[in-house]
Amino acid sequence: MNWEVVIGLEIHVQLNTQSKIFSSATTAYGADANTQACAVDLGLPGVLPVLNKMAVRKAVQFGIAVNAEIAAESVFSRKNYFYPDLPKGYQISQFELPIVGKGELSIDLEEGGSKVIGITRAHLEEDAGKSLHEDFAGMTGIDLNRSGTPLLEIVSEPEMSSAKEAVAYMRKIHSIVRYLEISDGNMQEGSFRCDANVSVRPVGEAALGTRTEIKNLNSFRFIERAINHEVERQIEVIEAGGRIVQETRLYDADDDSTRPMRSKEEANDYRYFPDPDLLPVAIDEALLAEVRAEMPEMPYVRAQRYQDSYGLTLEDAQQLTTSQAIAAYFDAVVKVVPKSAKLITNWVCGDLAAKLKQENLSMAQSLVNAEAMTQLIQRIADGTISGKIAKDVFQAMWTSKASADDIIQQQGLQQISDVGELEALVAQVVEDNPKQVEQYLSGKDKVFGFFVGKLMQMTKGKANPQQVTDLLKAKLVRD
Repeated sequence: MNWEVVIGLEIHVQLNTQSKIFSSATTAYGADANTQACAVDLGLPGVLPVLNKMAVRKAVQFGIAVNAEIAAESVFSRKNYFYPDLPKGYQISQFELPIVGKGELSIDLEEGGSKVIGITRAHLEEDAGKSLHEDFAGMTGIDLNRSGTPLLEIVSEPEMSSAKEAVAYMRKIHSIVRYLEISDGNMQEGSFRCDANVSVRPVGEAALGTRTEIKNLNSFRFIERAINHEVERQIEVIEAGGRIVQETRLYDADDDSTRPMRSKEEANDYRYFPDPDLLPVAIDEALLAEVRAEMPEMPYVRAQRYQDSYGLTLEDAQQLTTSQAIAAYFDAVVKVVPKSAKLITNWVCGDLAAKLKQENLSMAQSLVNAEAMTQLIQRIADGTISGKIAKDVFQAMWTSKASADDIIQQQGLQQISDVGELEALVAQVVEDNPKQVEQYLSGKDKVFGFFVGKLMQMTKGKANPQQVTDLLKAKLVRD
């Protein structure tokens, strides 16, 4: 039998507010266990939650970015369940009236083309604590630092039909929240994680199959592996005469398998009801207009502009729009030297990106700013230095913070472009290497690189590479 896969994702995005969603406790990562959970986070008697306005604004930003409905009024509810890392016995979340309603997102397919995935909702909620299962002699430790951290849970329609589509969708959401700067998207620290709802059905059947939910996937590689394994497992169970049980499962990356965690709860199991301590959240047109005015040019719009204006490839344009900081850096340089857009892209996404990664710095912390990079690009473009010498100049700029012009001047790195001087050098190289000349003239084209290398060695890399190539070809004319 041929099977069709149906996948829906619930992505949990930690919003990068300075304080928690209902208290003034800090959200900073990495503190000692249980040092950042205050009385409000723990739900102690007599305390009242107060909604963090920035969490609301960030949720609205996301809603606008995915063309979603923004609710004029949304309500926080209590989701009741008992677990050791949930000290209140309930989680404050949104249920029937979420802040962000239906939206959509277009993803690029691996085989070409695109596909629109519906977004069902995106609601605000507080995070729970964390259970620690190591170093406690067979017991479980509880760290409540994360309790009350603001989350935006983004729920998709069940419209993805492969693990690769799910990964593409998750990557697109990841790029949007990072680009909007509403989350750092750090998957290792739990700032961006996903639950995958997976089912299979015979091809052509309209009814959905019984789904299982794979919890807490925090890497693109693992989500693909987990979904593929679960699809195979479900098909094997059904084809062997069994039936799929609706349940929550955990993915074990060590043996590439999923295992049951608990039976899958329905909404009524959580006994949702409006939180009596929180008023409905009102979003008026004035706030919407204010947030819209602050919205940056979206990455997919910017990427298309880069392709149309500068002839960049889709891949290059997408690399440049992974964050606002990278795109702004590129814009500042290309504004001065628009004809060198591809060269700028290579430097921003290549040497500069590698240096930032090596030293664990953000674009804002770069030791070579956009103005300095502009001057370096200009010197490559006007032939003052070669691309090879430019790498040495860039390194010197990084360590000394001096300008490209100063370094070129001080170290005498100007490219040799004088035709007469280069012709004399070419003649000398040809005269000094008769054996290689004979090989080249007999048809061994690879020997040409030998001459180029010799000449560049003689000039310490300063000779203009294109002129060297042209002059050598003119000199080494075959009969």
